[in-house]
Amino acid sequence: MPAKQPTKPAVARPANPAPKRTAKQRASATHSGAAAPGNVLGGFSPAHFLREFFHRKPLLIRQAIPGFTALVDAQRIAELAARPEVESRLITNFDGQWQLKRGPIKRLPPAGKPDWTVLVQGVNLHEDAAHALMQRFSFLERLRLDDLMISLASKGGGVGPHFDSYDVFLLQAAGRRRWRISSQKDLTLVEGLPLKILAKFKPTDEFVLEPGDMLYLPPSVAHEGVALDDGCLTYSIGFRTATHQDALAEFYEKFAESLDIPGRFSNLQTEPTRTPGKLPEQLVADLAALVDQHRPTREDLVLWLGESLTEPKPSTPFTPQPGSLKRGLKLARQTVASYSGRWFFMNGLSWEVSGSDAKLLRHLADTSMLDAAHWQRASSALQDQFNYWQEIGWIQPLPSAAAPQAPQATAQAASRSPARKTG
Repeated sequence: MPAKQPTKPAVARPANPAPKRTAKQRASATHSGAAAPGNVLGGFSPAHFLREFFHRKPLLIRQAIPGFTALVDAQRIAELAARPEVESRLITNFDGQWQLKRGPIKRLPPAGKPDWTVLVQGVNLHEDAAHALMQRFSFLERLRLDDLMISLASKGGGVGPHFDSYDVFLLQAAGRRRWRISSQKDLTLVEGLPLKILAKFKPTDEFVLEPGDMLYLPPSVAHEGVALDDGCLTYSIGFRTATHQDALAEFYEKFAESLDIPGRFSNLQTEPTRTPGKLPEQLVADLAALVDQHRPTREDLVLWLGESLTEPKPSTPFTPQPGSLKRGLKLARQTVASYSGRWFFMNGLSWEVSGSDAKLLRHLADTSMLDAAHWQRASSALQDQFNYWQEIGWIQPLPSAAAPQAPQATAQAASRSPARKTG
């Protein structure tokens, strides 16, 4: 049962206010993403946040990132929204009428016209600075995080009062946004609208977020955000969520594809029947025995989870980066890697690994990079694997060893290349 939500969110502030910095220092700190994980929680440690707030109750964090400025400007958001491979939505409420248009969005409404919002998903897949921002949340298990969505809104823009089925961090990047939240349990939606808007929204608290402020909301908390300025930018760091029904359906579909079961059901009958319409008991027993013999194992579950949770969308772009890997390598921002036991997963594929190579790959999944010393410790087979992953754009040389960019590939193209296993 979900924990009861408080009427008012807790408020966190930085334990030690940041000293004043020059514009150059602010830009460097903001765009590098080099800050330690968890430093977006004000005065709270990651352990305290996870114990007291995560998945339990809202938290308002004033100056979660002091001096924060937008990593991606409005023009770039408009460019991404116009691209067919980028998921985007334009939401308007002109004259009180809600409208939804799915991308690509070739032209946005005039900047000064009120009551519109464009939402762009997966910005971290296209912008290094956005990807670096996601690393600040690495105190959370990476496969639970989904993506960075950016909302660009004119004054009055929003998506209406609603609730999400997942945890979300809402970081204000430019302009101001007024948030209202509610502890209500009535989540009935208005019928006949293109958006999921609450029919009876009863806010219990209201506050305004400025650049650097962040609001955390657990699932099912009713909320509404409205831009107070033109050019309002809000970054949403969302989480993956799936229903039990969808997860099991997808797992068993994949599991069935892996089965190779010989034999055929027998129609052997030794005695005449007096109940020809009855379901044959022997057929039930034979099927029950067959199911019992082919139950999925824990390893089947591990392999499916690892491969499905790291698999990129077919249109995800991968750009090979020539250069030597001997001075170190990093995961491409689009690459997702994970591991469990003797299995290593990357971009929807799995490898059985062991020994020192397994330790290196786990380190790569945890930190997203390996340095020159790590390269030296890798076996020749793993070094060969790294070179192959570089060819298809899944890993890249560290910046000091990077070379000019090569033509772009996609996840779909990369998946057609023969995957090689490491030992």
